[in-house]
Amino acid sequence: MAFSGKQYAFPKDEPTTGSWMVKQTLGSDICTRLVTKTGSGACGFNSYCRMSQDGRVDCQCPLHYSFIDGDRKYQGCKPDFAAQSCEPGGEASFNFEVVQNIDWPQSDAELLNPMNETECRTNCLKDCFCAVAIYIDNNCWKKKYPLSNGMSGTALNRKALIKYSTQSSSPQSEERKRDWKLWAIAASLFLIGSVILNLALLAAHLFLRSKRTSLGTSSDMAGPALRSFTYKELEDATKGFSEELGRGAFGTVYKGALVSDTEVVLIAVKKLESMCELEAAEKDFMNEIHTIGLTHHKNLVRLLGFCKEGTHRLLVYEFMSNGSLNKFLFGSDSPDWNQRIEIALGIARGLAYLHEECRTQIIHCDIKPQNILVDDNLVAKISDFGLAKLLRLEQTRTSTGIRGTIGYFAPEWFKNSAITAKVDVYSFGVLLLEIIFCRKNLDWGYGLESEVKPTLTDCAKECYRTGRLDQLVEDDEEAKKDGMRLERFVMVGISCVQEEPWMRPSMKKVVQMLEGTTEVAVPPNMYSLQM
Repeated sequence: MAFSGKQYAFPKDEPTTGSWMVKQTLGSDICTRLVTKTGSGACGFNSYCRMSQDGRVDCQCPLHYSFIDGDRKYQGCKPDFAAQSCEPGGEASFNFEVVQNIDWPQSDAELLNPMNETECRTNCLKDCFCAVAIYIDNNCWKKKYPLSNGMSGTALNRKALIKYSTQSSSPQSEERKRDWKLWAIAASLFLIGSVILNLALLAAHLFLRSKRTSLGTSSDMAGPALRSFTYKELEDATKGFSEELGRGAFGTVYKGALVSDTEVVLIAVKKLESMCELEAAEKDFMNEIHTIGLTHHKNLVRLLGFCKEGTHRLLVYEFMSNGSLNKFLFGSDSPDWNQRIEIALGIARGLAYLHEECRTQIIHCDIKPQNILVDDNLVAKISDFGLAKLLRLEQTRTSTGIRGTIGYFAPEWFKNSAITAKVDVYSFGVLLLEIIFCRKNLDWGYGLESEVKPTLTDCAKECYRTGRLDQLVEDDEEAKKDGMRLERFVMVGISCVQEEPWMRPSMKKVVQMLEGTTEVAVPPNMYSLQM
């Protein structure tokens, strides 16, 4: 089958004299034959298809759009400008390119008639979700992203009003400008404060050296606030590791207490497993502990200290009285709607900090309810961050072996793809839907009698498509009354669990969408069934 829609056959009984023959064809215009309700069309999303003179498909991008991959044009196009703001006045910097004989069937968001062309322009311009308006005979079809089944030809006989930003700079160029400004400011500050910085570094070096001298064998400090414990100290604090709090991929956690003359501080001690080979990589181990120790955020479990004695490797954390979110969320007394909102926001902010605000980016690789702890004030805190990389230190080479838990895996774990922060975004999307509905992703039956039950993510997508989200929160009156926020949170969750990493938002964008400071776009392929 050729890309032109022609199927060729070669006769086996004539291996020397035979030749390829056209067996069948989809028609003279494959662009119109591949129109489907749910697919992207012959040329991918946000593009359009036209037939060249030699009968081949020619994929093109609309004005102010460019190919996602210039070598594989059928993958579609992306806009060269930032999306329109839904705030009042957001349409001021947008205009239309008028193109004849082009359309995107099956992408209709709304049909307005009767309406003249000026009214059609105005209506689309004021609608922040309108990407293109198709005008013909007093009919105005508004189209939303992603544009699908695009085609061009004189037989269409209609006019496309393609919206674009009139601002000269693309989002990428604006980011480059900001980066240059930041670099200029940083360079200036460095030159001005170089003497002060050197003095500060010298003072810090002298301070740490004096601390190491005073602490003797327990002197290795991985960070300014971390304490180095002996194995005997932690064995006494946990009463011989007698009270187990939980087990995970990285080791077992025990409850303990540090007793001083003035107070008793409860702690959680994690004994790392499979770490016996780490002596050969002691420097790397300390570097990773140092990175974890430098993290400070309200929604991260705080690392208090560590033990690096012989083959023993232990981490000491602050104690969380309410345990894991897994027990808290799926127990008999689940948190109410407003508490769940704050828990979801806290986890999102903690991940955004790990991805974008740490000096060294930390990818968690195993976001799930068991790795979210809850304190006395019902503040959610992420645990086990940084450990995925730490446990790879004993390996002979850095690999991207599968890390995580069934039900929360991002698809790229099973492909020969680079592992980025977007794996955490995917896992957070699953967790967000679990928090919203107080249901486990893989325990969700949705009233079906089949042995193969759909996941919660599949059920959420289906209920969102059909406008039946209230069925997932039947017994939660608070969530039902807060319908707009419920829908927004579900849209964010669905956006996070997209198959392709580039289609998922960053955690910083997720926080903004959950807080309501940034408009949430309709997830791809979701809006068509709602209309």
